[in-house]
Amino acid sequence: MDDWVIDVKDVEKHFRVYMDKGDTLKEKVLFTGRNRYENRMILQGVSFQVPKGQTVGFIGRNGCGKSTLLKLLSRILRPNAGTVTVRGRVSSLIELGAGFHPDMSGRENIYINATIFGLSKEEIDGRLDGIIRFSELEDFIDNPVRTYSSGMYMRLAFAVAINVNAAVLLIDEILAVGDVSFQKKCFERLKEIKEQGTTIVIVSHSMEQIYSICDRLIWLEDGKIREDGPPRPVGMHYLDSMEDERIARLAKESEERLVGDSGRSILELTKNVHPEARRDGTHEVYFTKVELLDKNGKPCQIFDTGDEVTLVCGYATEMEKPKVNFNMDFVRDNWQYCYGSCLCRAGDSLPELGHAGQVTMKIDRLMLLPGKYYLDVGINGAEGELYDNVRNILQITVRDYVSDEFGPCIFEHKWRIEAFADGKSLEEVSI
Repeated sequence: MDDWVIDVKDVEKHFRVYMDKGDTLKEKVLFTGRNRYENRMILQGVSFQVPKGQTVGFIGRNGCGKSTLLKLLSRILRPNAGTVTVRGRVSSLIELGAGFHPDMSGRENIYINATIFGLSKEEIDGRLDGIIRFSELEDFIDNPVRTYSSGMYMRLAFAVAINVNAAVLLIDEILAVGDVSFQKKCFERLKEIKEQGTTIVIVSHSMEQIYSICDRLIWLEDGKIREDGPPRPVGMHYLDSMEDERIARLAKESEERLVGDSGRSILELTKNVHPEARRDGTHEVYFTKVELLDKNGKPCQIFDTGDEVTLVCGYATEMEKPKVNFNMDFVRDNWQYCYGSCLCRAGDSLPELGHAGQVTMKIDRLMLLPGKYYLDVGINGAEGELYDNVRNILQITVRDYVSDEFGPCIFEHKWRIEAFADGKSLEEVSI
C-alpha cells in the first residue's frame, strides 16, 4: 500500500506499575529493595496501515490499549518495540482541555493550542474568527477557561483541532461531551474534513457514532488486534462478545430470581434460559416449557432474517377450566419493544384450558434485522389477572443480513418510480 498515511509495525508498549514505590528521599534510601514493580503489557505486536482519507475507528473494553495507541500515533508516547510512522501534520483531541492554561482566556488558548499543532501566528490570525464562530463561544472567548464547563472546553478544543488542516486527525472519546446539537455539528464537520482527504482515527464507545463516519473498524482485545474490517460486522461481533461475557457473569445469580411463589423454576423447565430472566404472577396457571423451533422443528436461538420460527409454550394448572390469554413479545437488547402478539384479541372469547397442554405460535418469516433480542411470554386471566409472566426468558440472535434497511425490523416492499409528461405516465420502473 503506497498511499498510506499511518504505518504501525509490530508495536509493543508496556508500563512499569510500582507496588510500593517510595515517595520521599528518606523512603527511597531506607527501602531501596522494596521498589517492586511489574511490567504491564498494554500493546502486543500491533500492526496495521491506514491509507490517505480513510476514517478508522478503534473499539474494545476499557484498558485494551485504544488510548495508548492514539498517544503513540500523536507522538506523546514512544513504543518499547516496533515502529509508528505518520506522514504529515497530526491534530489530536485526546484529553479534554490538554494544552489549555486555566488562567488564560479562550482567545489566548487558541493561539497556544494552535501553535502546539504547528501553526504560525499569521495562520492562526487568519483562522481565528472561524475557530471562535464554530465553537459558539463568542460571548465567553475572553473569559479565563477555568470558568468554562466541560462542554465549553470540548467546543473550543474541537474548533481548534479541525482548523489546523492536518493530514491526520486523532479523536479519543471527546465527542461524547457536549449537547446533542453540537455533537451533530461536529460530525457534519468531520464528514466535510473526511471528504477533503483528511485521515481520521477515532476511539468511541458509541457504536452509532462509529457506524456513521467510519470506513473501517479495528477491535482491540488484551492489547492485540482481534478483528479488522467493515464497521458493522466487526461492531456486531464485538457487541456479541461483550454480551456473552455479561451473561456468563449473571448466570450464577439467575436461579433464585426465576423461582416464583409456586416454587417452580423456569430453569427446570426450559433449556438455555437467559440469566437475566424475571418471573412474576400468581402461578395458578404457569409455564412448563418455552422453546423456539427452527423450520425443521429443532430448538434454536440463532436465526437469519426471514427464517420460519415456531414458539412452543407448555402450560399446566390445578384450576378447573380457567379462561386465559397467552402473549409474547420480542424486545431488543436496548429494551426497545419490536413486536408483540396475543392469542386472543380484545373482545374475543378466551379458551378454557385443561390441566396441561401447550400453545403454539408459528411465524412464517421472522422479519427482524440483525441483532440481539429477548423473548417475553405471559399468561393472563379473563379479568386481566397475571398468572405467569417471564421476561427475557430466551435471547435470540438474528445474524448478518445484507441490506440497506435500518432499525429493528424489515418490511416486504417495492419501490416504484414514474415519469410524467402532460399528466400521463410515460415510464414506470419497479425496484
